[in-house]
This record gives sequence, structure tokens and C-alpha cells, in this order.
Amino acid sequence: MPPNALSRRSLLAAGGIAFSGALGALFPSGGAAAPAAARGYGPLVPDPAGLLDLPAGFTYRVLSRAGDPLRSGEGTVPANCDGMAAFAAGDAGPGGHGGHGGHERNRGGGVRLVRNHENRATAALRVPLVEGLTYDPHALGGCTVLDIDPAGRVTGERVALAGTAVNCAGGRTPWNTWLTCEETEDRAGTAGYARDHGFVFEVDPADPRRSGAVPLTAMGRFAHEAVAVDPYRGVVYETEDAFVEPFGLFYRFLPARPLGGPGSLRAGGALEALRVPGLPNLAVVDEPGAQFPVEWVPVPDPSASATPIRLQDFGPGGITHAQKLEGCYWGGAGVHFVSSYSRSSEGSPADHHGQVWFYDPLRARIRLDVVFGPAADVQLPGDSPDNICLAPDGGLMVCEDGGGAQYVFGVTPGGEVYPVARNADDVGEPGAPAWGEFAGVTFSPDARTMYVNAYAPGTTFAVTGPWR
Repeated sequence: MPPNALSRRSLLAAGGIAFSGALGALFPSGGAAAPAAARGYGPLVPDPAGLLDLPAGFTYRVLSRAGDPLRSGEGTVPANCDGMAAFAAGDAGPGGHGGHGGHERNRGGGVRLVRNHENRATAALRVPLVEGLTYDPHALGGCTVLDIDPAGRVTGERVALAGTAVNCAGGRTPWNTWLTCEETEDRAGTAGYARDHGFVFEVDPADPRRSGAVPLTAMGRFAHEAVAVDPYRGVVYETEDAFVEPFGLFYRFLPARPLGGPGSLRAGGALEALRVPGLPNLAVVDEPGAQFPVEWVPVPDPSASATPIRLQDFGPGGITHAQKLEGCYWGGAGVHFVSSYSRSSEGSPADHHGQVWFYDPLRARIRLDVVFGPAADVQLPGDSPDNICLAPDGGLMVCEDGGGAQYVFGVTPGGEVYPVARNADDVGEPGAPAWGEFAGVTFSPDARTMYVNAYAPGTTFAVTGPWR
């Protein structure tokens, strides 16, 4: 298929999202997007404070802002707030299970919010170094944890992991820990680092010292973006955010101790990559509902000791690539994963503005569920989907990471698309407005509060209102 060969019916009339075909796992009713008047919670209302525009009836609270003091006294709140997950304060940690992709009950009412900081070597506000929680003192990224009481007030904020690099997204485990992902392949000696990077780390939000700063090397060394854990079988799915051709891969990790609880992923396992026979790149698929059988191929060298994984020899059948594989989230009976965009000008075989795929492990098939389009109308969905999570109504929340205005969009189980939030904090120059992307969207265990980050300036919001 030639570049720019997007199907007409994959775009809304004004350039938004369309849904067609078999959308059973996420959108049981299928069908086209509903008229704008039927979507979501109504139009967004400009925020007089110039921070976050929300629908009428919704309010926000700023929980944390980059550069402010950490309540622990360990330093300042780091920059570049990215992936995030919310845990019930009474359930987080060893022995607590959060259900199969839904919202666990919050018996104590409090929340622990674990948050990534995607700091590169040039970041102005690093994650402070803390003894026992630091992997490489020359790396500036890591994670912080916020303690939130039942009234929604922040009662604590502390470092949970330091000395890691470019902590982008991640994913929660069924035993209520957080897997944070390094989106880099830099080795020791590069960018001043003392140790190799490109790993996944486990973080226990209840007591980070129980998890320490141990790389889960068997899960591969590559530019990780996000992970999702199958709560029934323990398989871990991983996305690779590669900017240049050949692009990233979609992986599964088969743990030696599936569902073994905190620390069990250190026991190792087998890493495999997705192959769709006859389809070398997912970008050429443009029809929502299209389905394909898949194979899983062992990764020759998960440590990428000599060659990046995506460049390794996977045999005569090759392997299936996709540009900028980002968000990854378990929901229902499978895993949703995102290709943020595809550009022929950067070597991709076709152009698109974002895809959401669904992998069904029982049927060993993938299905294209959603195709994004350009935002000709700022009230309609835009481009470059990134972090995703399940919404309280069973649909998705999607963080936008494109040009221009930046939104959180909702997608209902019936296939309706609607704006939820817009970043109103202009960080651009005079005459050239700019807004930071959204990241880390997640819901409280009782589904009454949405937490989300504005990447720049690093801000963590709690949004409450009449969630369905």
C-alpha cells in the first residue's frame, strides 16, 4: 500500500476518529462515532486559572508541581511527569491483588499514586538520589510516590526509584506493584551513564525499599514504552517506542514464575516478539476491524549485547514492526496497544495519525480497533495517541501527544469519542503558543477520580466530577 493510503472511512468528516468493523473487546456495539452532541460530558469550559479546561460539573486539584519541595525533604519534585498508576493504600504491596483489569475496592479510602519522570541527561530537575533506591547515580530519571488521603489531600511525596533514565510509561501488576520502563538503549559510557540502560524496574509503592533498584534484564534491553500484565496467565506484554526505521516491536515476556508476586519477575523467563505472517509493518493496515493471526518468535539476544533487538535476525519469516509503539493496557480479555503515528517521511511504508490495536491471547489474533485523524476541529480528536487506560464506563481514556492543543479524549464502549480535558497552560513563546502533552492518565481504585499529568510544566492533577 502506498504512503498516505488511509481509508476514507477511517476518518471522521472533520478529521477525528472513526470506528467500524468488529470492535467486540473494547466496543461491543461497534458502529460509527455518534454525533458531537451525544458525546461525553459536554463542551470544555475555559479555566480562569489557565491550567486545565474541563466539562461543566468537573473540578481539578493540583497535587504536585515540578520544582516544588518534596514533602519527604529529599529535594524538589522532578520534571517531565509521565506514566502513572493509582493503588488503594490499604491494598498496595505484597499479597494485594487488584482484580482482572478493573478497579479494586479501596478499603482504606486512601490512594498511593506512583509517577514516572522521563528525565534525559539534560533534565533540569532530576529525581533526587536516595540510598537503597538508586540504580545509576549519573542517570536523572526515576519514580516518585504521592500519598493521598480519603479527602483527596496529598499527605506525602517521596522518591521511589532513582538513577534510571527516560522513565516513560509502564504498567501495574496484579500484585499491586508498578513496572517502570526506560525508553532508551544507552549503554554505560554514553551520556555520562555508569551502567547500561533500557530496562524495566519493579517499584513497590507501599514500600519502595522492598523492590529496590533492580533491572529486570530478562524482559529485554530496548527503548521500552509501556507494559501490560495478563492477570490470568501472568504474561507481560511490552511496547517498544522506536523513532527510526526499522521501527519497534511488540513483545511478550513469559515469566519463569508467572503471577509469582513481588520480585518474581527477577527469576527470568523467555522474551518473544510478535510476527504477523506476511505483514512486515502494522502501518499499512487502515481498516478498523481488520484482524490477523499472529505468531510469537523467540528473541535471539534479549540483552541486545551486540545488536538492538529490532535489528536482530528473526529467521526467514522476518518480524513485524510499527513506528512509535506506545500505550499498552490490559482490559477485558486482552491487551490494547498504541502506535502513536506513522510517517512515510521517516521511512514508514504508510502514513497514519495513530492506531489502537487489540491482541486476543486466546485466539492468537490482533485486531485494529481505532484509527486517529487530524484535528481540523479542536473539539474533535486529534493525533498521536500515547498513554491509555480503561475508563470507568469500560471504554478508554487516551492522552494526546501531538502538535497544537493537547487533550485527554474518552472513547465510550459504544464507540463515541469526546474531549475530557485540555491543557490550558501555555508554555510557548510570545506569539507562538504551545502546550505540553498529557501523560499517565489513570483512575482511583473507586473510579471516582481521574489522575493525569501535564508533561510540561510537570503537573499532576486530580479530576473529580460525575464520572459514569
